[in-house]
Amino acid sequence: MLGIVLDQSAEAIRGYVEKSGATFPILIDPEHQVAHLYGIINIPTVVWIDEGGKVVRPPRIEYGTNLWAELTGADCEPHFEALRAWVNRGEVGMTADEACQGQVPPTYDEQLARAEFALAWHLHADGRTAAAEPHFARAEELAPHDWTIRRGSMPIRGEDPMGEGFMALYEEFQAAGRPSYETFASARRKG
Repeated sequence: MLGIVLDQSAEAIRGYVEKSGATFPILIDPEHQVAHLYGIINIPTVVWIDEGGKVVRPPRIEYGTNLWAELTGADCEPHFEALRAWVNRGEVGMTADEACQGQVPPTYDEQLARAEFALAWHLHADGRTAAAEPHFARAEELAPHDWTIRRGSMPIRGEDPMGEGFMALYEEFQAAGRPSYETFASARRKG
């Protein structure tokens, strides 16, 4: 098991990691390269990758505890049961075809949004925050349901990722019917 956080530094996550009691390595991906590579559009997301590097279960929103169960409606136990079956008995719980069908290939706009985010991050890291801002905004516009872009840019831009902006984002998410990897994958297979 490996955790990857989309934060700027070890200091930004130290309190969370210490409080969680995580017993596995946690890496920091401030440029969101892993998110872009695996099509991660929300956090927390879990991707199951076997020893050969093959995705055996596509990205899904999963929680490590039931702390947010009332807000999200998600229970962590079914995921833990499935994970135990994989680790203990090698049972993935889906076929290779189902794993492929569950992948969410990015649209042109989503790919462009990731490029805009990468440019914004580069400009911001170079100290050109004013020049970065229009690219962060354009990335959000192009991928309105990609939380790794929208919420992920909040701390980079000096915003509280659990503050007012987050609540507005959450309300948009609710109004859109709580889109998920599964709904995106299904819609794109049909379209």
